Amino acid sequence: MDPLKEWLYEAKSAVVFTGAGMSTESGLPDFRSQSGLWQGKDPMQLASTQAMRNHREAFIDFYRKRIEGLLACEPHAGHECLAALEQAGKVKGIITQNVDGFHHRAGSKKVAQLHGTLETVHCTRCEQVYPSARYLQQDGTICSCTGFLRPSVVLFGEALPAMALEQAQEWSDQADLFVVLGSSLTVSPANWFPQRAKEGGARLVIVNQEPTPLDAWADLVISDKRIGVVLTEVCQQI
Repeated sequence: MDPLKEWLYEAKSAVVFTGAGMSTESGLPDFRSQSGLWQGKDPMQLASTQAMRNHREAFIDFYRKRIEGLLACEPHAGHECLAALEQAGKVKGIITQNVDGFHHRAGSKKVAQLHGTLETVHCTRCEQVYPSARYLQQDGTICSCTGFLRPSVVLFGEALPAMALEQAQEWSDQADLFVVLGSSLTVSPANWFPQRAKEGGARLVIVNQEPTPLDAWADLVISDKRIGVVLTEVCQQI
């Protein structure tokens, strides 16, 4: 049994942290690579509170395209493995930077969504919530109260959701194994959680195609396998 399988088997409080690399295996683009969503674009002109107020047409077009892409993709085997590990009592919770909702769609229940979700849109006036597919309809950005509908994601210029942060902090403090899947670990405060867990005595495992700033801290780094392959191998023996 390789170290990750052994440590997951032994763990009493394993926590998983997922980033864009988890989603790219489902066909969704990341943000910062050469083919990412921000390549040649200014995020502040597309995905910020300022853009929502002052560049609304570009804001709507950007999120319509993201929602179209999201609805065309599905969770992969790795998402399903994490749901199975949670059900088996091997994963205490998932902290995610992703907004695709694939963890929930695959069956995971305990998910802290640090950046909100693109699964829904909500009204800036009455706060009524709709499935994100509404955004693709004619007049789909207008609520029944005539307020503006916006994606339920965290925009640049907004704070991360307090409840998700509190849950992520609690899980990190309790973790005896912390597994990072597909994150560059360059975005704060999200990258504080693996550091917090490690400082609290947890083993740290990083599965990512590229090096991260925390590789030197890790007890195990896996960079030569896709996340779905790593998790499928783990699930076969636990």
